[in-house]
Amino acid sequence: MQEQETANKKGIADLSQVPPQGRILAIDPGTKRIGVAVSDELRVTTRPLPRIERKSWKKLLSKIQELVAEYDAVAVVVGLPLETDGSDGPMTREARSIAQKLALSLEVPIVMQDERVTSYEAKHRLWSAGKTLKESRDLADSEAAAIILEDFLTSK
Repeated sequence: MQEQETANKKGIADLSQVPPQGRILAIDPGTKRIGVAVSDELRVTTRPLPRIERKSWKKLLSKIQELVAEYDAVAVVVGLPLETDGSDGPMTREARSIAQKLALSLEVPIVMQDERVTSYEAKHRLWSAGKTLKESRDLADSEAAAIILEDFLTSK
């Protein structure tokens, strides 16, 4: 029997593969919700977008493809939720899996960014802005994605 090769052998990109200009989309992966944020074309500012409810891989991929096209994003940053000691946990493996699947499915580079404590920082920002506990819960995922994107842009 003849073995078929996968046409797309892309993996997680490194910083050198991210174009120097253009919008970047960031996601904060979760088991139920995916936070989303986008930068401006000059990569000076970031803004949270409405979160994505995670129902199936197909629907998640479709929504991310729509966002990449809508914002003409040149790369996607996936938050990597490492444990406080830097080791991998269950969500770290899930985030790596999502990033790998995105790399195989999208035509833009997929990079990963350490996202330790971004959820706490997101909630702190929202509370400081006067958001209620309920509002903070609804907005925290995408605010965390904005922080992930800010951290990525600062490190680049």
